[in-house]
Amino acid sequence: MSVTRRGVVKGGAAGALSIALAGSLDGIFQTSAGADTGEAFGYGPLIPDPKGILDLPKGFSYKVFSVEGDPISDGVVVPGHHDGMATFPVRGSGRPGHGRHGRGHGRRPHTLLVRNHEQSNNGTPAVGPRRLTYDPAANGGTTTLEVDRDGNLLSQYVSLAGTATNCAGGRTPWGTWLTCEETEGFDGETKSHGWVFEVDPYGRRTEPVPLTALGRFSHEAVAVDPHTNVAYLTEDASGPFGLFYRFRPRAHRGGYHCYRAGGKLEALKVPGVPDLSLVTEPGTRLPARWVDIPDRYAKQTSIREQFEDGEITRSQKLEGAWWGHGKAYFVASYSRTAEGAAGDHAGQVWTYDPRRNEVQLQLIFKPGGRFDGPDNITVSPYGGGVILAEDGDGEQYLVGTTREDKPFAMARNALNDSEFTGVTFSPDGRVLFFNRQSDPGATFAVTGPWHRLRG
Repeated sequence: MSVTRRGVVKGGAAGALSIALAGSLDGIFQTSAGADTGEAFGYGPLIPDPKGILDLPKGFSYKVFSVEGDPISDGVVVPGHHDGMATFPVRGSGRPGHGRHGRGHGRRPHTLLVRNHEQSNNGTPAVGPRRLTYDPAANGGTTTLEVDRDGNLLSQYVSLAGTATNCAGGRTPWGTWLTCEETEGFDGETKSHGWVFEVDPYGRRTEPVPLTALGRFSHEAVAVDPHTNVAYLTEDASGPFGLFYRFRPRAHRGGYHCYRAGGKLEALKVPGVPDLSLVTEPGTRLPARWVDIPDRYAKQTSIREQFEDGEITRSQKLEGAWWGHGKAYFVASYSRTAEGAAGDHAGQVWTYDPRRNEVQLQLIFKPGGRFDGPDNITVSPYGGGVILAEDGDGEQYLVGTTREDKPFAMARNALNDSEFTGVTFSPDGRVLFFNRQSDPGATFAVTGPWHRLRG
């Protein structure tokens, strides 16, 4: 079975990313994985970094900071496995969590980063004070960093500790970070895991208390609709594969801890499509249905196992999510029939449109192409495209799309094969931040001629 646009719901135009990509997949995504094709679009070909760290297009430069193991304070170092991340504007001169807020350093705009650390009871631990620690047996958590407008690190501290496998998450409309545990438990835990936690980037309100209304499962990322505060969540799991969720909060107004008031958690069902990998043509639009979750707390059975195949729609490797252009973007990193999936691909990007109540396949990576394994995603403020962080085979890229929806290589990990994570722009759009996850974990700030996007 293969689902295309033929016989399904579709609009007059395929949508923001789909039209150009539908005609360019063979030419772009099936070139040699190691080749630099010298793109005449995007920002041009990547220039080899003489330091052997990060290849970028001409005119762009990077700064690297907050490397795993760097000292933060007495006995505390930067944790490992850098992952999902978001940015927030600084609200004054006081360091985050350290006193009053004023006018800002030199009245120049600064940025706060809240960054995840994807480790359970392994790796360089996130060590925080007791008031910020959920489970002492867990080594994951978040760090909060302050940087200036040029991407120079000013301060950093552990802002949440004792959580596990903090992979991705999402920014809320009220200015907090939702950090997600990609686990349902591990050996040695003292409290249950598989939750979402809320982190105040300004360091005053964070509490190590799970938002249980958002369900207990192997969370990846969250995209929140700023008009309704409805959250859309991805699950990366197997045996069986994970689900795409919608949480409708009971509270009518957003704000810190508003999700503690509860709400309705549902799972996506696309009628006639038990597995999203069956959809192969960009631009395909399909109606969405939402199914109630029997037991969101997974007291006896994982949520994804509470449904028979056909009652909901599954996908292998549901990963990044981001809100933009009135839609929730979400990513499936790959799908392999050899691992039980219904179809093969090297990555899909989907959107869910709440106004139409439909999902749309925006792009698909074919196996054997130059790019594969998209994971974290952000919507670019330049031209309406996206930037994807790869977690694929071989070389790791940041992949962007242009105004005319052509994909291009934005950056390449020239140091090793560690994946890119946490891709996000500063609030003013001037700096692109992202991480190399490991060996060692590090955060990058990239600046350059963003407005010169070609194509």
